Amino acid sequence: MSTTSNQDESARYETAQTDSRDRLVTWALAVAQLVSWGSVYYSFSLLVVPMEQAMGWSRTAMNGALSVGLLVSGFAAYPIGRWIDHGLGRRVMALGSVIAAAMLLLWAEAQSLTMLFVVWIGLGVSMAATFYDPVFAVVTHRYPRSFRTKITLITLVAGFASTVFIPLTQFLIGAVGWRMSLVVLAALNILICLPVHMAAIRSSRIAAEARPASGDVKRANNAATRRAVHSPIFWALAICFTAYYATFAALTFHLVPLMVERGVSNAVLVTTMALIGPAQVASRAVWFTFGRTVHVSTVGIIVVTLFPLSTLVLIGAGQSAALLWLFALCYGAANGMMTILRGTIVQDLMWTEGYGAVSGMLSFPSNVAKGIAPIAAASIWSFTHGYVTVEWTVFLVSILSAIAFCVAVRVSRHMTTGAA
Repeated sequence: MSTTSNQDESARYETAQTDSRDRLVTWALAVAQLVSWGSVYYSFSLLVVPMEQAMGWSRTAMNGALSVGLLVSGFAAYPIGRWIDHGLGRRVMALGSVIAAAMLLLWAEAQSLTMLFVVWIGLGVSMAATFYDPVFAVVTHRYPRSFRTKITLITLVAGFASTVFIPLTQFLIGAVGWRMSLVVLAALNILICLPVHMAAIRSSRIAAEARPASGDVKRANNAATRRAVHSPIFWALAICFTAYYATFAALTFHLVPLMVERGVSNAVLVTTMALIGPAQVASRAVWFTFGRTVHVSTVGIIVVTLFPLSTLVLIGAGQSAALLWLFALCYGAANGMMTILRGTIVQDLMWTEGYGAVSGMLSFPSNVAKGIAPIAAASIWSFTHGYVTVEWTVFLVSILSAIAFCVAVRVSRHMTTGAA
């Protein structure tokens, strides 16, 4: 009895140690996401005006560099996802942090628009290697039973990236100038993200020991990828995410000029924009707290319905502060939960094998849409001389996103029932 008791106690101790280590790994990866997003993505908008004043570059051209980066990120998502499926997550994300730092340093020395485009091509690769998709793939493969909770926690922490880095970057620009600010941001990638990715993610050797033979893993992942391309669920999700991120990008980049065109007061405008970030974080916190009791597809239906509803509120808001703030809360909540949905729905409606590659294939059209949508919205505005048509276009496309998601859920349930 004593021996059995000691063994049980030892097992409980080992389990507690493993749980503690897993929580530490998750929090470390979450902090790395916060730094990656904050230093690369959210810093851009703050650097546009100082670069315009110092270098005389046009805002259109600089945003063109950002669009190129998003397109490159889309093209790189699939091969990077495959490498992670094959156990190379540690190398991929560590190298992504090194590339991010190198490109930020190169940006700090940029003397021409050509160099800025080169920088964003490199940053496109680093975004594909360090942002949500790769870390979701790493977590899904390492924690097949608890990836939903861990992904939710990671997005919850990373949701503060704009809250932390917008004021930080603004302070740095005012204190040391835009070039030295980029040097500091590069240093954060080396000092925080690189060590986290090296220490928190298992090496390919350890991953291989914990899984079947490398050849078997590759064959299984390749088969899963081919199966995805022939699955109506995959194509429905592809339409859903592409349509969603197109509408979100269009509104994000045009929301301020839209409200200015309406004659919304500056105080209401600033408050409306300020509410979006906290709404994103709050919705993720709610999911983190109660998400275990609700099936992810049910939450997904709420998310894809909430976005077009928020657009309708915006269309009818006029200059009303209350309605604009209601829009901001719904709009932010939808986007906050969509990030978690994007990281978990593939596993629930399809399968976990080859997740990195499948997720990468889904990311490609979404990232293309992110790059094109703001320009398309500007073209619609220019042609119609107003934002009304833009708003209704966003609403209709968001309805398409909701329909596609419902189709994916319905087909998945039908296939599951049929298999049973």
